[in-house]
Amino acid sequence: MESRKLGYQERYQIAAKRVKQLKGFYTHALIFMLVNLVFVFINIDNLNEGESYFQWRNFITFSFWGIGLLAHAASVFLPSLIFGKNWENKKVEKLMEEEYQRWE
Repeated sequence: MESRKLGYQERYQIAAKRVKQLKGFYTHALIFMLVNLVFVFINIDNLNEGESYFQWRNFITFSFWGIGLLAHAASVFLPSLIFGKNWENKKVEKLMEEEYQRWE
């Protein structure tokens, strides 16, 4: 019965960690959209008459922050695609077994 509780606790911790990662990414994406919308309105307001919005300086923040957001998305969503669902647990068990054998 104790091992069943431990299994539940481990599953709960993994799920809680995943929810925290997703919340962090969604918060980052929301802030990215809001700040860049504010920058769009500021840039439009500061345009001279007849000047095009599509200038490199209007896209610097969007571009570099966008690269950071993509990296954040990759860190949240790609590990499960690359390593599989239970890769982390299997790796921990393997390392624990190796450590146990080393001490015996």
